Amino acid sequence: MFDHVKFGVSDYEASKAFYLKALAPLGVTAGSEGDPAYGIELVCDSGVSLCLFKTTEKPAHLHVAFAAQSREQVDAFYRAALEAGAKDNGPPGLRPKYHANYYAAFVIAPDGHNIEAVCHKAEG
Repeated sequence: MFDHVKFGVSDYEASKAFYLKALAPLGVTAGSEGDPAYGIELVCDSGVSLCLFKTTEKPAHLHVAFAAQSREQVDAFYRAALEAGAKDNGPPGLRPKYHANYYAAFVIAPDGHNIEAVCHKAEG
């Protein structure tokens, strides 16, 4: 839905490592990168990107939901994110309060941002 989202992080190397590992199951890879103040662009096949840069400013927490093509990708995102140091904020599962097939997982990233992977497709 978006072209790119760019936000600041306090520990650039930790955040870069976290997002690359946590989002790898969703097909996200490292794109262009400059010095930490410029940051890194994390990209996927659709051309959408997430950009991180080092800052000492304290931004409000952000919620970013990444589209998954399957429930298995949501599960893999959750496992990879926890292995990368995230805190659990809601394990993989259906969230029928949003809609009947809303299958998502939520984690808290190194700077406190709420990161989600969601699949809107019915099982199977």
